[in-house]
Order: sequence, then C-alpha cells, then structure tokens
Amino acid sequence: MTVLDWLDEPRIIDTHAHQPTAEFLEDAGGEMMRDAANRFGAEMETWSYEEMIAEYREHNIGRAVLLGWDAETNTGNPPVPNDYVAEVRDEYPDFFVGFGSVDPLKDDCVEEAVRCVEDLGLSGFKFQQIAQGFDPSDDEHAELFDTIEDLGVPVVFHGGNSTLGACSPGGRGLKIKYGNPMLIDDVAAEHPGLQILIAHPAYPWEREQLAICQQKGNVYMDLSGWLPKYIDEQVLHYAKTVLQDKVMFGTDYPMIRPGRWFESFEEHFDASEEVKRKLLWENAEQFLGLD
Repeated sequence: MTVLDWLDEPRIIDTHAHQPTAEFLEDAGGEMMRDAANRFGAEMETWSYEEMIAEYREHNIGRAVLLGWDAETNTGNPPVPNDYVAEVRDEYPDFFVGFGSVDPLKDDCVEEAVRCVEDLGLSGFKFQQIAQGFDPSDDEHAELFDTIEDLGVPVVFHGGNSTLGACSPGGRGLKIKYGNPMLIDDVAAEHPGLQILIAHPAYPWEREQLAICQQKGNVYMDLSGWLPKYIDEQVLHYAKTVLQDKVMFGTDYPMIRPGRWFESFEEHFDASEEVKRKLLWENAEQFLGLD
C-alpha cells in the first residue's frame, strides 16, 4: 500500500523546500548552483509556485516549509530576501510556512532576525553553514542564537556535505567542515530552548547526527536531499525505531521532486503505517506547532 492509497486528503508536510524560481536557483545560487546541476546532470529550469503546489497536491502534500537564503558575505551572491519569502507565504498562506534566513557574518543579523519574526511573521530560520561560511559553535554567534531562542521559533541547520560548487576548482571556496553536526551539538547544549532541525542525512557524519538527535531533546532531523535508496541503512533503522518521533520528511525541492522521493521511499522504507504517519507529517506538525 502506497502513501497515496491510505491518505484521502493532503496531510504530508515537506520540511525542506526552496523556491523553483530565479530568485533562488539563479540569483542566490549562482555558479555554485550551476556546478551542482552539472555534476548531477540536472537542468537549471524554473517554474511557478502554482505549478509547484499542483505537483505537491498530486502527492498528498498539504504544507511545505519555504526557506529563505542569505549567504551573501561568503559567496557574493544576493540573498533570497526575507520580505520575498513573506510575500510568497502571504499569497499562499494555507500551503507555505515561511522560514527566514540571516547571514551570521553581517553586522545586522540579530536585528534582521528580530524583524523576520516580529514584523514579517516568519516561523523560523534556515542556516546553510557551508554556503554561509560560518561555525555555529563559535562564541561570536551566541547573541544571534540567544535572540532566536528568545523569539521562540525553530531553526533548520544544514547537515553534512553539500553539492554546491561540486567538482569546481576548490569547490568555489566552500568548506564542508561547517556541515559537521557536532558543531550544532554545541548550539543545542547551550540553547536548550531552541528547537533545531538538522536537514538531510548528514553524510559523512550520519552517526554523529544520530547520536545528537538521540541525546539532545531539542534536536531533530529530516531525510531531505537524498532519495531513500541512497540513505545509510542505520539512519533508516533509527527512523523506524528509537528516533521515530524525531525524524521528518523533506525533499530539498526543486533538487529532488516528491514523486521520485516517494517512489524510492515505498521501495526502501519498510515500516508500519504508524511510523510512516509520524515521519510524513505528525512529527512536523508538532515541531512547527501546526497540530
């Protein structure tokens, strides 16, 4: 029985979606995004939000977290503005949950974080430490995470390697060490009131990621960015057992489309309907405060 067979309405929540438009794929992504597309034989196409939502509805996805992006200091590329994320959210309020992005290397990052929540009504934040070029455990970022903890909204951190800049000389200067989830463990320990989602199975640090999720009550993970057939067996085992309340569904749209992800999921994730319900929407409802 597939997901589509036992759902009579869109309930699934995608915790990790990007804009299928030029704002993300071309402007913010720039050369490093083209490197990733070339490495994996993908086309740098763009399409509308109406097409995106229609595609999601076909697969019983009822909500998606739309992520902001600001890695301007480290990459020189313009951000996906937080105001733009809020505008898209406002245009499709029943579908998108808007997460802002602040560049931790900018002097006004704390003020921008406050503006995102108090003025724009965004529901959380996304950090891509490799693209942004920062170590989240460094004391210089403590004020930012203190502020977000006080704001009472969750954060998404990138976990593991990144395909951005793949196979280019020097990887466009991007340093994968910042994707090590052990750097996030420090943030979780020092900010126990901050709800943290580690995006992606954190290759090559999957075991560290599992240990952190098991030990820190405020840390969760999603399965975005990888088709299930490529995810480490231990990650899938933990998702079915000891971490079944802490693992969530995500695609990394538009890099991975929901149809491909679900096809692989049905073939490689043999679990009870109860566990699948948790992974596909119940855990996300609780994490995002949607239940």
